[in-house]
Amino acid sequence: MSNTGKFRAARDLLLAARDDYDRARAEFSWPEFNDFNFAYDWFDQVAKDPARANEPALILTEPDGSSARYSWAELSRRSTQVARWLSDEGLQRGDTIIVMLGNEVALWEVMLAGMKLGAVIIPSTTQLVSADLADRIERGNANWVITSHDHVAKFDTVPGDYRIVQVRGEASEGTLHYGKSHEAPAEFRLDSPTLADENMLLYFTSGTTSLAKLVQHTHTSYTVGHLATMFWIGLEPGDVHLNVASPGWGKHAWSNFFGPWIAEATVFVYNYERFDPLALMNQMAVEKVTSFCAPPTVWRYLIQADLGTLKTPPRKLVSAGEPLNAEVIDQVRKAWGQVIRDGYGQTETTVQIANSPGTEVKVGAMGRPMPGYAVELRNPTTGQLAEIGEICLRLDPAPAGLMKGYFADEEKTAKAMQGGVYHTGDIAERDEEGVLTYVGRADDIFKSSDYKLSPFELESVLLEHPAVAEAAVVPSPDPLKLSVPKAFVVLAGNLEPSAEVAKDILGFCREQLAPYKRIRRLEFTTLPKTISGKIRRVELRLAEEERHASGTTVSGEYRDTDFPELKDRG
Repeated sequence: MSNTGKFRAARDLLLAARDDYDRARAEFSWPEFNDFNFAYDWFDQVAKDPARANEPALILTEPDGSSARYSWAELSRRSTQVARWLSDEGLQRGDTIIVMLGNEVALWEVMLAGMKLGAVIIPSTTQLVSADLADRIERGNANWVITSHDHVAKFDTVPGDYRIVQVRGEASEGTLHYGKSHEAPAEFRLDSPTLADENMLLYFTSGTTSLAKLVQHTHTSYTVGHLATMFWIGLEPGDVHLNVASPGWGKHAWSNFFGPWIAEATVFVYNYERFDPLALMNQMAVEKVTSFCAPPTVWRYLIQADLGTLKTPPRKLVSAGEPLNAEVIDQVRKAWGQVIRDGYGQTETTVQIANSPGTEVKVGAMGRPMPGYAVELRNPTTGQLAEIGEICLRLDPAPAGLMKGYFADEEKTAKAMQGGVYHTGDIAERDEEGVLTYVGRADDIFKSSDYKLSPFELESVLLEHPAVAEAAVVPSPDPLKLSVPKAFVVLAGNLEPSAEVAKDILGFCREQLAPYKRIRRLEFTTLPKTISGKIRRVELRLAEEERHASGTTVSGEYRDTDFPELKDRG
């Protein structure tokens, strides 16, 4: 059977068992490939189907309501054309490309073209600053950058031997202009197929005590692996799927690329500048959205609006990032008649655990292991099986959706895979029915909105300020964003705590950090430590949670909103 045939057979089994979790778990197995290329073996093949070729694969709507539609056939042809142009310009198989684009058609064209070229893609958010990009260039061994005119200047101070492809705007000196790709022939093919375990994607993910890790995904792990994501969401051919994740993050690839396109559904993106629930629902109505994925932060904003505004709500509602509370689920159920279904995964994997269609949702629970995933809970200290423990994935055999490893870091890879399982670092509890509920991180990484943040990274920036001797960052509860970064700071020398010092430190962080990473609250204090001198962030985190739960006011806390002048900095 051809690669396309094997992939389709596995896909069709999950479609047939969409509302039957037990059947899907029992009958599904990952299709195995020696070589596979999602762009050639799946996307281009779907684009050749007369029933699908001229249907929209992608719809992009701008804030003014203008909309552009791109068919399967058009994106197939354009991605081949882009691959040919980049190849003619010198991009070779195995080269690494930093792709830093917003939600514009070039992003989807380049992703497909990169696969066709056998290149390695590093998706990157446009919020990154020069220091972030320098790290990605160096440790990712990147020799190509594809970004828009708005962000080319960020690379002026970034060292390295790389070429820049500029999308939109007047071409900057020394860059290639993406517009030239339209002049290339729409003909390209690699000399030999891309192997199943050949690198395709590198994602940077946060670390607690070191620099960000680089997650390696192959031509099967983030393609074949997303069969599970399609099953979780419940996507079917002809669906119109809206996911509000930003480009550059794993979730964008999950639900704005692989999941919908595996199902032969349409990806719909609304490019809002500021989140407006009513405007979003209006566009959902215009495009007849049938499936909707959003992080809890967005759901919390939505229920503050009149959900009844949307007369034809989506039939499939999912969320990921952190557990949803009962109030959000209940309000959406009352207004839209559908239950939001949580899902859990990581940048290192596709969706591992979720509430699938047709199953009863336990409020606050992640759900059950997805087809193809064997999940165990293990005591983090002893490694023994437990009812409350670290979420681990069995490796006998490994699920197709698991990363290849951490790029150029055998030690971290071996640690993550020790004991015959992959260690997620997350703690969960299993009830008597086998439903898993998230408990917390085994380390100190936390989420703000839908962004995963590393205390180590934020503390490193704080310590660059001359007034800061020591610092610890923990999540501070927030009603809309779940949490925001709060810094506990010990001042250097004989400096005394004051509003002026707090403002200067917060302003410094604002200039040095991307917006989603910024320190939002600050408190001057002493830091609790272990006998060996390590900061006990867990004590600070628990104390912060208790304060907010009890409504206790912290007299020595400063917030960025206390200083209106900071809005003009950074």
